[in-house]
Amino acid sequence: MSAPTTPAPLNPDGSRRTFMKQAGGFLGLALAPPFLSQAERLTALSKKVEGVSTISLKVNGTVRAIRAEPRVTLLDALREYLDLTGSKKGCDHGQCGACTVLVDGKRVNSCLTLAIMTQGKEVTTIEGLAKEGGELHPMQAAFLKHDGFQCGYCTPGQIMSAVACVQEGHAGSEAEVREWMSGNLCRCSAYPNITAAILEAKGQMG
Repeated sequence: MSAPTTPAPLNPDGSRRTFMKQAGGFLGLALAPPFLSQAERLTALSKKVEGVSTISLKVNGTVRAIRAEPRVTLLDALREYLDLTGSKKGCDHGQCGACTVLVDGKRVNSCLTLAIMTQGKEVTTIEGLAKEGGELHPMQAAFLKHDGFQCGYCTPGQIMSAVACVQEGHAGSEAEVREWMSGNLCRCSAYPNITAAILEAKGQMG
């Protein structure tokens, strides 16, 4: 009767290199199916969203179509594709509020919103706030009266956010206005004037 054979050691030479090669082979076999299926899912997804497509946007009451990639933000669509440059690009991280617009009446940071996500919705920018014939919106008029700006860069976003602030019912007091407008920064520090303008405009927006 022959003696039982001893299996070859997994790491015959005791080297780290050999061990890593063998371990890598085992791990590769064990992990290949999940990685492969994930790769297939990502590939399928990329085929759906890659390239330029037609995006239909209703901005200030007018439906307009642009040809853009799905990754284009609403801010870039407004400024670069529709030539509506009132909305400003400040931080481009959703921290300053200079890009604020209204989507279905709610304020959003357009730099963080994909244009394609607003299809079928009503987008209002600072250019669409005044009435036909050029009459200013009460909020615009109040900002002028109270000098609610200095350099003016943040003003479009401030005004759009202020309109929403009133419509949301968050303009009951000076403290409340300051709290609900805190997402819009003014580097010129015109906050007292902005607050006064909002409180005055509130009475004319009913």
